[in-house]
Amino acid sequence: MVDVLTIGDAMVSLNPQAKGPLRFVSTFERKVGGAELNVAIGCSRLGLSAKWISRLGKDEFGRYIYNFVRGEGIDVTDVGLVDGYPTSVHFKEILEDGSGSTYYYRSNSPTSTLTVDELNDSQFAGAKLLHITGVFPAVDKIKNIGVIKKAVALAKEHNLLISFDPNIRLKMWSKEEAREALTELLPYVDILLTGLDEAEIIFGTNDPRSVIEESRKLGISYVAIKQGEKGSIGYHNHECIESAPVKPKKVVDTVGAGDGFDAGFIYGVLQQWPLEKILHFANTIGSMVVSVSGDNEGLPYLDDILVQLGEKEFIER
Repeated sequence: MVDVLTIGDAMVSLNPQAKGPLRFVSTFERKVGGAELNVAIGCSRLGLSAKWISRLGKDEFGRYIYNFVRGEGIDVTDVGLVDGYPTSVHFKEILEDGSGSTYYYRSNSPTSTLTVDELNDSQFAGAKLLHITGVFPAVDKIKNIGVIKKAVALAKEHNLLISFDPNIRLKMWSKEEAREALTELLPYVDILLTGLDEAEIIFGTNDPRSVIEESRKLGISYVAIKQGEKGSIGYHNHECIESAPVKPKKVVDTVGAGDGFDAGFIYGVLQQWPLEKILHFANTIGSMVVSVSGDNEGLPYLDDILVQLGEKEFIER
């Protein structure tokens, strides 16, 4: 039985070996990235069973990602390697303050070969939750949105919870395109995980209370508004909580923090924790992720978080 099922693109992430504008960086380190995949990795490291549905290029980068994901204990039964579609790549730019930009090279993505006919009941039966984001439909605005709609329909047929992170990448599509495509998914969502900038694109407001109210009208059970260094705001069952931030040891790389938060929130929901505990747990993961360079290198194991929370003793030697 699978706890968390997700569908999405993955890329070879080329991390700069020096900070500053990318045009001045000469060397890079090869890593693996991808929003949906990061969440799957985060969930797996927390002890949940995770399955990832995707397509990769039948090339060395594709094989590298496939083996990496399998090594994280994620079910890759429905990850195919396809000819004629190069595995996606992106370059990261990291500035001195830890912020940065991303440059994508993911047109003609292998995931555009994934069709609605390749999704079936057996992939969803017995799973607990489907996690989707706005990144996958942005990669191929025609084909991938159809796949996501089919996945959502199958998830509902099999009584899965659906968690959704808009994760809007404006380098990949416009605000109008994102709003039109993603608002169609909202009536099926049980858990909304968003930042205020993304919420404003979808709902037309960046006021947390208004975002929660609009979500509630759509029947969304859980709302988590990610605010980075300001913590988070959560809503569930008529309860609204502001959760204080967890200060990181050092901000090294902010990429992946939101995905880590998502994994932590999903874990807490599946454990049926109270909202306050879920938010603090998710905030803690986000703060741990920014202290490590890389898209998913900083995603912690459950024991690491328990040590951070003071619930488990760390024995150094």
